[in-house]
Amino acid sequence: MVISGGLHGGQYQPLSQEQISQIHKATLEVLSNTGVEISNKTAQELLANAGARVEKERNRVYLPAELVEKSIGSAPSEVLLAGREEKNDLLLRGKRVYLGTGGTALNVLDLNNTRRPSTLEDCRNTAKLVDALDNIHFFVLPVYPNELPKEEVDVNRFYSAMQNTTKHIMGGVYTIEGIRKVIKIAEKIAGGPDKLRERPFISMITCIMSPLKFDDTYTELMLEVARQGIPLATPPCPMAGATGPVTLAGTLVQQNAEALAGIVLTQQVNPGTPVLYSAVPTTVDIRTMDFLFGSVEMGLLNAAISQVAQFYNLPIYSTSGVTDSKIPDVQAGYEKATTALLCALAGSNYVHDCAGLIERGMTVSFAQYVIDNEINGMVMRAVRGIDVNTESLAVDVINKVGPAGNYIAEQHTLKYMRSEFFLPQVSDRQTYHRWKEQGEKDGWHRANEIAEKILANHKPTPIPAEIERQLAEEIPELRL
Repeated sequence: MVISGGLHGGQYQPLSQEQISQIHKATLEVLSNTGVEISNKTAQELLANAGARVEKERNRVYLPAELVEKSIGSAPSEVLLAGREEKNDLLLRGKRVYLGTGGTALNVLDLNNTRRPSTLEDCRNTAKLVDALDNIHFFVLPVYPNELPKEEVDVNRFYSAMQNTTKHIMGGVYTIEGIRKVIKIAEKIAGGPDKLRERPFISMITCIMSPLKFDDTYTELMLEVARQGIPLATPPCPMAGATGPVTLAGTLVQQNAEALAGIVLTQQVNPGTPVLYSAVPTTVDIRTMDFLFGSVEMGLLNAAISQVAQFYNLPIYSTSGVTDSKIPDVQAGYEKATTALLCALAGSNYVHDCAGLIERGMTVSFAQYVIDNEINGMVMRAVRGIDVNTESLAVDVINKVGPAGNYIAEQHTLKYMRSEFFLPQVSDRQTYHRWKEQGEKDGWHRANEIAEKILANHKPTPIPAEIERQLAEEIPELRL
C-alpha cells in the first residue's frame, strides 16, 4: 500500500503555545546578547549592513530581534522541492509531511551483509533503491564516495543520483566549484537556469556548528548556494548534554537560535532565498558522552522544534528515523519507528534520515532501506488518521449484517479493504508453521531479498542521451 507524502500532521503537540512563546523569547535574548561566532568577513559585512552588531576582534555577531523577525518575514513560507518527474514534487508548507533519506555515511552494509567503505557505485545503487520504494519521498545523498578526490565528489554524487532517481535530490556540498558544476548540470537537464529555479529538483546542505558557530568553509558554501537561488538547508546539530544544554528546553533554545541565524544570513545574501528552517537536535548517552541518533528524546526534540518552525510559518528540515544499532535488528526497528512517528505526527515537513541509515548515521544498509520504506508507510498511515463520514461510520452495513453476522462478503468491505489498511511487504503475518515451511526467514533476510531484486531489475527514468553526451564533454571529471 502506497500512502502519498504531503499528508497533514500536527496531531501530536509536545509543546503548548505558551511554551513555544517562551522558547521564542529566550532565543531572541540569546541572539542579541550572546550572539554567534562568524569569522567569514563577507558574512560579517552583510549582517553589519543589515543592523547586526559585529565585534570583529572576537568574530562575534549579535543579531537584534528586529533583524531576526524581518528575516523570518523575508524567508518563504512555502518551498517547492521538485522531482525530475512532477509526480515526485514536494510542496513544503504548514504541516505537510514527507519522509526521506539522509547522510553522509562512510560505510555500506551490502547485500552480502559485509560492512565496507562506500563508493560511487553505492551512490547509484541507493538512488535506484529509493526510486523504487514508494514510501521514501525524497533522496538526500546518503553516502560518500571514498575513492574520489574531494574536487570530484560534488558533481559525481549529485549526477549519480540524477541518473538513478526522478525524486528530489538534496545533498551536502564540499567546494564552491562543485556547487557551480552541479547547478550547471541541473540547469542543462531542466532546460535552462530559469526552469531550474522554477522547478528545482536539486537542493543543497551547508551546516552550522553547534554551539552557535558558523564555520568559515561552510559559510562560504552557504553564501554561494544562497546567491545561486537554489533551495538550501543550513542544519545545526546540538547534542543535549554536550554541544547543547542538557535540558531539552535549553537545547531547543540553542537549536532555534542557530536555525534562525542561518535564515538571517541567507536572507541578507539573497532576500527570498528558499531556505528551510533546519534542525538536527540530538542527545548524548550521559553515561559515556557518546553521540546518540536513536534516543526517544531526539524524537521529542524534533517534534517540538517542528512546532517552533510552524510558529514562524517556515517549512522545516528535521531529523528522525535513525538508529544507534549496527545492523537492521529489533533495536533499529523500535528506534526508527518511534522517532519517525513522533516527528511526522507533529507535522514536520521534510524529515530526513528516515531511510537506510544505521550505526548513528555512519553506515547505510540496503536491506534497511526496504525495512524503512515499510516503517514510513506505517508512519504515514498514522498521519492520515481515521476518516469519519457517513459512509465510513457504516451504520447501514452494521444494520444489514446485524448480530452474529459477518462483513467479509459485503460490498462495503470490498470497496475499502485496500485503502483502509496498510499492507506490508516485509512483515511476516503467516502462521508459525507456514513461516517455518518457507525457511524461517527474519525481516532482515526478507528485506535483503527485496533489495536484491530491485537492484537487479528496476529501470530508473534515464537522462536523455544527448544531454549526457554534452555533459561528458563539458565536465571531464564526470564519471558516467
